[in-house]
Amino acid sequence: MTSLYRLDAPASTIAATFGAEAGNDPWTGDYVAPGRPAPVIVSDGRGGSRRWLRPRLWGVPPPPQGTEPVTHVRNLQSPFWIGTLRHAELRCLIPATAFAYWSGSEGARRQHWFSVPSQPVFAFAGVVRQGEDWPCFAMLTTEANRLVAHHQPQAMPVILHREDHATWLCGEWRAAVALAAPFPSQLMAVGDTPPV
Repeated sequence: MTSLYRLDAPASTIAATFGAEAGNDPWTGDYVAPGRPAPVIVSDGRGGSRRWLRPRLWGVPPPPQGTEPVTHVRNLQSPFWIGTLRHAELRCLIPATAFAYWSGSEGARRQHWFSVPSQPVFAFAGVVRQGEDWPCFAMLTTEANRLVAHHQPQAMPVILHREDHATWLCGEWRAAVALAAPFPSQLMAVGDTPPV
């Protein structure tokens, strides 16, 4: 799972990209890691006609038997997640400009940055929950496509096609969950540094 992504765009650009209201979000662009705040796009879940940019912490409270915040949703059939996924108002878009994976043997590891050239700001599928102190989010993952699997074979974030944003935010839950599939390799790029 990725534990680092970048969102190198200001709140106003992010909001315009996703047809959302930015409000007073102070985001100017930076990296995001678990436990750090980042903007996500939420809607009222009823038709998705209104969207808002809202700050959330990456990592939702753990299940009863867990001890660490949960940053990734892997098993979409888990009782821990299925109730959340059924409620459209608990789904979100997680804007990003690139995400990172490390690969290579110990002592020779390299960082690789994956992006979507046709979408300078793209979106991961995510869910939101209320944390102990702050609202928080987690991102969905799926099996890695060929490009990502070359560097990290276990999984990749669910990247949504632009035309699927509304379905994820406000669609019937089975249609939304069906979007959890590998993004096409040919629509992605990888490099040693994040795109500028």
